[in-house]
Amino acid sequence: MHYKQAIQSFKPSNDQEANDKHIILAYIEAFPGNALTRDNQIAHLTSSGLILNPAMDKVLMIHHNIYKTWAWTGGHADGDTDMLEVAIKEAKEETGALKIVPLTTEMLSIDIVPVYGHMKNGKYVSSHLHLNTSYVLIADENENLTINTEETSDVSWVAVEKLSAYSNEPYFIEIYLKLIQKAKRHLYK
Repeated sequence: MHYKQAIQSFKPSNDQEANDKHIILAYIEAFPGNALTRDNQIAHLTSSGLILNPAMDKVLMIHHNIYKTWAWTGGHADGDTDMLEVAIKEAKEETGALKIVPLTTEMLSIDIVPVYGHMKNGKYVSSHLHLNTSYVLIADENENLTINTEETSDVSWVAVEKLSAYSNEPYFIEIYLKLIQKAKRHLYK
């Protein structure tokens, strides 16, 4: 589904998502030519996939080289207009797992995520915002995993109850737990 249509049809579950949806749609209208690309150095669209096992008690996480913490998978749209496809592509690239499927094609979260200034590929990237769309993806724990050394230093399944011991980003832990709850509600509709 085209990113703008997917964001417009997203049903917020709380004030944060409602506010972020409103801001993201306004930003897309203000910057129609480059909200999907990193050429827009203030804010741009990204998409993430929280990868769960079928029992939904473990999350497949990567250890991020830049942020030095365990995190979900995801990345920049880089012009792609299908945010679900971006999330799946990034999940496969960052974990090596090949059989990753969406729990649902519905976007399950919208979040404006701050990115602090950092070095990447020998160049300084100034602080900016990721206008992030999120999906829940499902993978088998027995799937072969590989480390994408350009971006990560490890990939591993993490028990849901141990997320806070792995991630040093409380803001993201809240997003992960929100997505896990939504995934379980979706599964038991």
